Amino acid sequence: MHKLIAVLVSVAVAATVLVGAAQVPPARADAVPVFPGRLYVDPYSDARKVADQLAAGGDARASALVDTIADQPTAVWLGDWYSPALLLTVIQRHIRAAAAQNATLVFVTYAIPNRDCGGYSSGGFSPDQYLAWNRTVADALAGTHAAVLIEPDSLSMLSSAKCAGEADIRLPLIRSAVQILNAAGLTTYLDGGNARWLTPAVQASWLIAAGIGEAHGFYTNVSNFDATQTERDYAGKVSSRVGWKNFVIDVSRNGNGWTGTWCNPPGAALGQNPQITESPTIKLEALLWVKHPGASDGECDGGPPAGAWFQSAAEALVLGR
Repeated sequence: MHKLIAVLVSVAVAATVLVGAAQVPPARADAVPVFPGRLYVDPYSDARKVADQLAAGGDARASALVDTIADQPTAVWLGDWYSPALLLTVIQRHIRAAAAQNATLVFVTYAIPNRDCGGYSSGGFSPDQYLAWNRTVADALAGTHAAVLIEPDSLSMLSSAKCAGEADIRLPLIRSAVQILNAAGLTTYLDGGNARWLTPAVQASWLIAAGIGEAHGFYTNVSNFDATQTERDYAGKVSSRVGWKNFVIDVSRNGNGWTGTWCNPPGAALGQNPQITESPTIKLEALLWVKHPGASDGECDGGPPAGAWFQSAAEALVLGR
């Protein structure tokens, strides 16, 4: 595996030299903040809908607990569950709401072919559909300067046996997605895994092979539970191996750190509230809620399918904080 990664890194570095940064429009000028204003609070989130429904039904206690989640900024996930027409409607709705808040949008793309390599979150488009879909997303978001977290788990998972052979298809698609989204003036981040998954050296190798040189940075801990300082230390080691790229960390459910399992774990708690941390002297740009607290990880520990609302887990996250 390490020999394969070394080959991929060599190919990616050579491609970067041949293409040249000047041929790929940068996502943003270095002097421009990635997150001007504030982070976007989604008025259409499942948490917001559930909190309002509970309040209307007279369950003030449960509504107040879910309000704790609904009141915080979260990323907006885009995937193959939206029809083309609905995708545009959803994006436009969020653009209008973010403009009213003077807030920066954070999107997550989640439609890579053979997503999750057959796991709980399986799905995704064909390769041709995927690139066309990214062009649609880029066109719809052009001019918004939104941040886009490209395909959680897409790189870290390539080291697993169930994704054997997937790199040949996935890596060129991710490189193309970065270029498409960059050309629309968006701020792109790639999958940086988490501190308990791959070593910083191996994770950096996958990032280089996927074109991190053209992306703005990378993200870590998405849908996971590692403590913030643990992830910050890990991300710093990865950053040092990929040209000191900036990074963001998902802190949505890491209030109690790692509790022994990744799928709807008992004992998990909300992390600290999302916040912008941009500074000329640090590489950490923001602590975000990327995974939506209350959304199931999959059909484990009594949970519904991945992404569906899991009320008891949502309440436990709030109470465990």
